Amino acid sequence: MLQVNDTAPEICLCGADGREVRLSSFRGKKVVLYFYPKDNTPGCTRQACAFAGAYSRFKEADVAVIGISKDSAESHRKFAEKYGLPFILLADPGLEAIKAYGVWQEKKLYGKPSMGVMRTTFIIDEEGKIAHIMPKVKPDTNAGEVLALLGL
Repeated sequence: MLQVNDTAPEICLCGADGREVRLSSFRGKKVVLYFYPKDNTPGCTRQACAFAGAYSRFKEADVAVIGISKDSAESHRKFAEKYGLPFILLADPGLEAIKAYGVWQEKKLYGKPSMGVMRTTFIIDEEGKIAHIMPKVKPDTNAGEVLALLGL
């Protein structure tokens, strides 16, 4: 399980625009890396829209915002277009980053266990170290909590 001060695992995934994105290319700036279960679901849409609403504050502070789910790049493209999401969405259908960050966990839906993405946010510092881990975040308050942690 990842902990604060660990080096953030490298990510190399396809973005909504079809281009490859590497986490290491953001060295020198803070990164908000949030994992969410699925595009176009109520909670995930509220979470993404909250990050979009606060995006100008992140951008002013030179903080990158990256959302990751197991949806395809095409699904992300449509999701971003539909809701005007200005930040990066990365597709992880093979679960590489999702598993590397330890967010692929057993969940219960109507009492039945199944595996899925646990909504979790990581704040990564300029050197690529994990500065904060926010497990089981609430979609409606996550963006505001991240802004507060960053002092923005």
